[in-house]
Amino acid sequence: MFTGGADGNGHLPRPRRPRRSGVGHAGVMGSPQGLVASGAHPHPAAPPCTDYDVAYFKAYSHIGVHEEMLKDHVRTSTYRNAIMHHKDLISGKVVLDVGCGTGVLSIFCAFAGATRVYAVDASDIALQAMEIVRENELSDKVVVLHGRIEDVNIEEKVDVIISEWMGYMLLYESMLGSIIFARDKWLKPGGLILPSHASLYMAPVTNSQRYHDSIYFWRDVYGIKMSSMMPLAKQCAFMEPSVETISGENVLTWPTVVAQVDCYTIQAQELETITAAFKFMSMLQAPLHGFAFWFDVEFNGPVRQKSKKQPSQSSDGNAQNASPSSKKKKPDVSIVLSTAPEDAPTHWQQTLLYLFEPIELNKDQIIEGSVTISQSQQHARFLNICLKYFTGDQWYVKESVMR
Repeated sequence: MFTGGADGNGHLPRPRRPRRSGVGHAGVMGSPQGLVASGAHPHPAAPPCTDYDVAYFKAYSHIGVHEEMLKDHVRTSTYRNAIMHHKDLISGKVVLDVGCGTGVLSIFCAFAGATRVYAVDASDIALQAMEIVRENELSDKVVVLHGRIEDVNIEEKVDVIISEWMGYMLLYESMLGSIIFARDKWLKPGGLILPSHASLYMAPVTNSQRYHDSIYFWRDVYGIKMSSMMPLAKQCAFMEPSVETISGENVLTWPTVVAQVDCYTIQAQELETITAAFKFMSMLQAPLHGFAFWFDVEFNGPVRQKSKKQPSQSSDGNAQNASPSSKKKKPDVSIVLSTAPEDAPTHWQQTLLYLFEPIELNKDQIIEGSVTISQSQQHARFLNICLKYFTGDQWYVKESVMR
């Protein structure tokens, strides 16, 4: 189930990785190569493999991408902890790792007692994964399949699907569609999906240092006036979303929940367009420089899995704020991987949409409007983002493409 946020502010979680120019998450491509199991099951029609997809997969062949992810201790250790936490649901079972990369998650599952792990990746990093599996003497358990998840053949149903599918701003790269495809084709009823749920958040932010470094720098360059460069500098710096690290001190309000994903029930068409309304109240007097997005994912078992509920509504229709600690009190939440500003940094950082001109806010000033996130018609792995907001008796619109 995929749900958008309602009016009001969400809780502030403890705050993946933007990958540009076709660099995306490992996952799926081409005719099956290497060790491919035979047999096929009825399944939804596989989407065509476009030139963008080919470039996307090729980018994941570069060792630097995988080094960055593996060195992200928060990411990798949380996945390992989640696998061990659900060891009773993995031991003696069949696992499918979608977008396996170097195979680290597949190997963690083998360590947790999985009988067999199908490790699928479309990029040439799959060839290296085969060598890593052999090096760790796990070839009897881990079967590496080089191809798109939509194209490879697996001759049995699986008990568990695991994947690190999240892109910057959660949905960039659109790899979640491949997880849905794998779930509908191979996952047994009652099977486990890790991660199981995800939430995308947004909040208004102030970041004077960013404006100083990128824009106001041009006012005086070694004693030479270059203010005429400032309009171009704003276009170059702020036209597209920026992936960078901010701190909790940059955030002006409690965040709102833009969207929630239930990996057990979500359908691919629900990812095409997401719209959520928001209403913020600034906690302090400061310039509004833009809006930040981050996400968290949860690793819940299928027995406790329930559809996410919309935020509770007050009598005036506004969603109620959740307390900062409410996430940790949920009985159905086992392990959480968060990319929030006040948490330990990850390679996903946060995604910022900067305004071309800052807006001076007073304490308790209201900012309300809506955000629409949609898959680009040019290429489904890109995101179109449209912010419409009202504050200080004026409407503003900010449109951007994450490519």
